Amino acid sequence: MYIIKVKGVAKIPDYVQLRDEKFTLLAYFRVDRPDKSLEKVGLGDKAEYIMNLIQDLPFGKILKLDI
Repeated sequence: MYIIKVKGVAKIPDYVQLRDEKFTLLAYFRVDRPDKSLEKVGLGDKAEYIMNLIQDLPFGKILKLDI
């Protein structure tokens, strides 16, 4: 699984994409509202861990996530 953090512009907020090994989009959510999206893809129990990674991740970088 991969995490991509994208910087918003003007009125569009910052957001995060979670993608699988084939780079198919699994979840797309705002940085400040991850709860429901992570639960939908079965990662609700790992939300705190994922959000800590996202806080340190620079915009535009792709991080491989091994869960």
